Amino acid sequence: MGKSSSLLEDLIEKAGGCAVIDGGFATQLEIHGASINDPLWSALCLIKDPDLIKTVHTEYLEAGADILVTSSYQATIPGFLSKGLSIEEGELLLERSVTLAVEARDKFWDVVKRVPVHGYNRALIAASIGSYGAYLADGSEYSGCYGPDVNLDKLKDFHRRRLQVLVRSCPDLLAFEAIPNKLEAQNYLLCGNSESSGFQPKTDEKNGSLTRLFCSECACVELLEEENVHIPSWICFSSVDGDNAPSGESFKECLDAINKSKKVNAVGINCAPPHFIESLIWKFKELTEKAIVVYPNSGEVWDGRAKRWLPSQCFGDDKFELYATRWRDSGAKLIGGCCRTTPSTIQAISKVLKEMS
Repeated sequence: MGKSSSLLEDLIEKAGGCAVIDGGFATQLEIHGASINDPLWSALCLIKDPDLIKTVHTEYLEAGADILVTSSYQATIPGFLSKGLSIEEGELLLERSVTLAVEARDKFWDVVKRVPVHGYNRALIAASIGSYGAYLADGSEYSGCYGPDVNLDKLKDFHRRRLQVLVRSCPDLLAFEAIPNKLEAQNYLLCGNSESSGFQPKTDEKNGSLTRLFCSECACVELLEEENVHIPSWICFSSVDGDNAPSGESFKECLDAINKSKKVNAVGINCAPPHFIESLIWKFKELTEKAIVVYPNSGEVWDGRAKRWLPSQCFGDDKFELYATRWRDSGAKLIGGCCRTTPSTIQAISKVLKEMS
């Protein structure tokens, strides 16, 4: 997969065959008292409290995380512009998201490496890139429906500068997270119209208008190629039914374009309920030869429109500890947590996986 991919492969090997990703970032910020009910979400702390971001990164390192995901999931140039910041200031904040994680990692490692036997790995930094729907903050990241005015070029334009700035910041990895759908169809893109490709566009039954379902995933794959990015990357989808992407499209469709790309090193699921994960790992194993990454939420359900968590059955740390071994045995190479998981969750996962190795 290329020389750059050895970073990720080496970490997985050092971790005993399965590396640990950190957990819910916004969750931990809120535990510390941060108020982030804002379209920028956790990225708001890049402006208001960067020291707290470093604190949370350090807590996940102490818990045993092998990979830190940056606070840039909803950090976008348009989002920062909406706060009255300039383009240059927005770009500096994107760079800061990587710098803060690197500084936390390096400070932690400088201490740990002096201990003869410590059980930690030098963590890698994954720059988080959220979907277009995450920027919209209107719930569309959970449906994949971006409306009739969003096309491939618009998606690529949206992601391009953020990708360039994050790559320039020199993270170890790129993490495209919680992708809700696929692009209309690869043939549609190549041929330029639905008739020649055989693609049947979906229609919004409520108003009868044509609603195209696009995936930042394919846009991001093309961007990785166009920008000639050499940093290892993963692309993770979400799922609301345990079988398909939130848009209803099959994961086979979603993975077709990814499987052809040498720029993407791992694929998987994040921010889906944990009880979906085992069956999805088996599904992905049938669809791809790439490494499989999973980091589910706690099982609680987020209402993207009402901006609140709904009462629902969730996994505690003990269940994550139990199921992490099953996910590893099923074939996952990277395991962590997403929304509503905490350092104690990651500590439970790390403990059991390191005991196994």
